[in-house]
Amino acid sequence: MANYFGTDGIRGEVGVHPITADFFLKLGWAVGSVLSEQGKASVVIGKDTRVSGYLFESALEAGFLSAGVDVGLLGPMPTPAVAYLTQTYNATAGVVISASHNHFKDNGVKFFSAKGLKLSNEDQAKIEQKLLEPMVSVSSNKIGKARRYEQPLGRYIEFCKSTFDRSVDLSGLTMVIDCANGATYHIAESVFSELGAKVSVINNSPNGFNINENCGATDTRHLQQVVLDTKADLGIAFDGDGDRLMMVDEHGELVDGDELVFIVAKAWQQQNRLTNNAVVGTKMTNLGMRKALRDLDIEFIEADVGDRFVMELMKKHGAILGGEGSGHMICLDKTTSGDGIISALQVLEVLAKGQSSLVQLKKGMTKYPQVLINVKTKEKIDLDNHQQLNAATKAVQAELGDEGRVLIRASGTEPLIRVMVEAKDAQITQQSASRLADTLR
Repeated sequence: MANYFGTDGIRGEVGVHPITADFFLKLGWAVGSVLSEQGKASVVIGKDTRVSGYLFESALEAGFLSAGVDVGLLGPMPTPAVAYLTQTYNATAGVVISASHNHFKDNGVKFFSAKGLKLSNEDQAKIEQKLLEPMVSVSSNKIGKARRYEQPLGRYIEFCKSTFDRSVDLSGLTMVIDCANGATYHIAESVFSELGAKVSVINNSPNGFNINENCGATDTRHLQQVVLDTKADLGIAFDGDGDRLMMVDEHGELVDGDELVFIVAKAWQQQNRLTNNAVVGTKMTNLGMRKALRDLDIEFIEADVGDRFVMELMKKHGAILGGEGSGHMICLDKTTSGDGIISALQVLEVLAKGQSSLVQLKKGMTKYPQVLINVKTKEKIDLDNHQQLNAATKAVQAELGDEGRVLIRASGTEPLIRVMVEAKDAQITQQSASRLADTLR
């Protein structure tokens, strides 16, 4: 059986199977058929700003309708907004058409349950099984109905603002927001300016092709320069679908996901808000953050890479805070998924309450130099039985000792092997990572 679901839904290049109109038509039917097993079902569909969203929105809509499922169209909307609106509109499931931080030529789809959570492995297996069956439409008197919701933006903006402690405000704070020409382009400015901040926005003019192009959370150079040029207090960067967050301090320095999670964790611990005194990260979480949390007696729990796995361990261990260095931050006492806007508000709340700055807040941890090299592969590589690589990895780890670490893993969304090395010395880190990548090549 084909395994279409990766670590974050289904994703790939537009026009290359399975990212085609005919597959999305059948996918909508398959998901709709599984949902309908429990009775009459409805879904909401949101998308980011890439041009192919029009194509796949229509294909999915037709597939759901043919399975007898009612469809509510949300238009361009951040992924976490769809998770929230799925619950608000009492839908059976939520659908996001997005390839997140990827280039416009890629697209994909993610699904949320009625509770705004990622679909379980069991649900995904049912969908994959249904895809093997011939597509048969329900009878004409059972075909679903479609509608376009009129006020989803306002609902989501108010929800985001409700997660911020209104005993403080953002007045006096000057910030630059980079929307990555993505799904936050018509939302972010309203949220932060209505909470009192003086806001200027960049990369908020999507044209279907410029999403994530030299901007946003995956490329903060433009934002860093604008923060310096305008002498802003800080910068905020989202990715194309609005579930990632990176920030920039007043000196134009990047503050990444690990540092942001640490800032919030330390503050919440001081406020006795950090449930079970635990934070969930991933195998990629920086060694500097792990040590800083340990110094605060905060338990660090390691998950596989991917916000779905972070979420699973958060629920298992009763933690309310988790995240990844790439900018996914999950605040489970606020919302059900990683949300760039809500994550930014939690950091800004810490900043406002402490009358502090990002420069001061991030001093609590010292990041270890980290080098990540992506090695493209034409076919699947069995990392466990790659003798040369395993020998080289053991040698490098022995040289680094307790002051460094090595992680080699296959990407869940692209044909890549990711080689990651961390160590105190930047030169040794680069040399070690290059040596391992060359062995793999």
